[in-house]
Amino acid sequence: MTAVVTEDTWTPKLVNRTATITMVVMLCAWSIDYIDRFSISMALPSIGEEFHLGKTAQGSLVTVFALVYMICQIPAGFLADRYGSRKPMLITLVLWSLFTALTGMAGTFGLLLLFRGLFGACQGAFPAASFKAIAERTTPERRGTATSVMLSASGIAGLAPLLVAPLLTGIGWRHTFLWMAGCGAAIGIGLWALLPKALPDRLSRLPQTTVTTPEVSRAQVLKSPAVWKFAVLFCAMNMLSYGLVTWVPSYLLEARHLSLNETGVLSAIPSLVGFATTIFGGWLFDRYFHDKARWYLMSIATVTAVLLALMVSAGSAATFTLYETLAVGVFGMATMCVFGLPLRVLPTAVAGLASGINNFGGQVAGVIAPLAMGWLADAFSYTAAFGFLICTTLLTAVIAFWVPQRAEQFNFPSTGTK
Repeated sequence: MTAVVTEDTWTPKLVNRTATITMVVMLCAWSIDYIDRFSISMALPSIGEEFHLGKTAQGSLVTVFALVYMICQIPAGFLADRYGSRKPMLITLVLWSLFTALTGMAGTFGLLLLFRGLFGACQGAFPAASFKAIAERTTPERRGTATSVMLSASGIAGLAPLLVAPLLTGIGWRHTFLWMAGCGAAIGIGLWALLPKALPDRLSRLPQTTVTTPEVSRAQVLKSPAVWKFAVLFCAMNMLSYGLVTWVPSYLLEARHLSLNETGVLSAIPSLVGFATTIFGGWLFDRYFHDKARWYLMSIATVTAVLLALMVSAGSAATFTLYETLAVGVFGMATMCVFGLPLRVLPTAVAGLASGINNFGGQVAGVIAPLAMGWLADAFSYTAAFGFLICTTLLTAVIAFWVPQRAEQFNFPSTGTK
């Protein structure tokens, strides 16, 4: 029989064990999320050839996902706060695997767009529930580190090209999506079952002596300028991730004339480096920068923009990948500047909604970047497309001085609505 965990049995060892297991489970779950989501980028040239699509139309396959995914973020936050993290995560894990399979079965470009949109709706409910799971199962002083471990899955997604390229070569893009759907559903359900019990409410709050933010309602969070500023910041930051993931594989295949397997290897390297630096950045945030992140973020964004400029002017695929890797690695350290402070400050009861608003902003980038860069590549060149990312990264440095950086800077509108 499973032991019953009561208030009195929550020892420091059990609290730490719960946090560790949660971090590992959520890291794996997000890795499945990212691999399923970003595999489309490796398949774009094959899909474009089969359906006779230009780059703008190919980019629309990423944009339609991101548009629906973005729209779902705030409703998903309400659902996570209302029902907790477990049920929404199980439902989304199963359904997004279904639509991954249907992507591989689409007979027309219109159906392909439809299935990618429905795939986006299913995955759109996942982030808010996952942030809620972190808030429910970690103490505030470890929340930045825990979140960075979870989001470092974007680096593990670098394995997607290594996994997908041989499949695309061997069995084609359609059977690749069917294979990923089956594996993703099986692994996802197993991870959901391993998610530990949530901490009691008293352990999920900052001590009152260290926080000035009072209890807030969902209505106050929804109307909070401070929360929406973080959403704008994440929008600017996420342009880089969506832009590189969507168009670097096509650039290496078409402009640098690499093979599919060579493209897979070079596309994986930056993401794997980003995996390590995202975790390191979370530790830095919790340890040193949780209330003084502005200069930290501005410095990181500026250095990243310089590295991107060197990437754009690179004379070879190897040099391009070197500077891309450095840019992704440096920028990965800034991730917790977006998520860390809200998760530390806001009550667990509204963590789902706050994270949904934040991720809504990030997914605006997913709507804009693939389509804008596809148009720039069609109309001008890949150089112009990657130049777009330099501009948005510099914009991140500017926005850094607009967002709150301490708990007392979170001001919430007065309302009696719960």
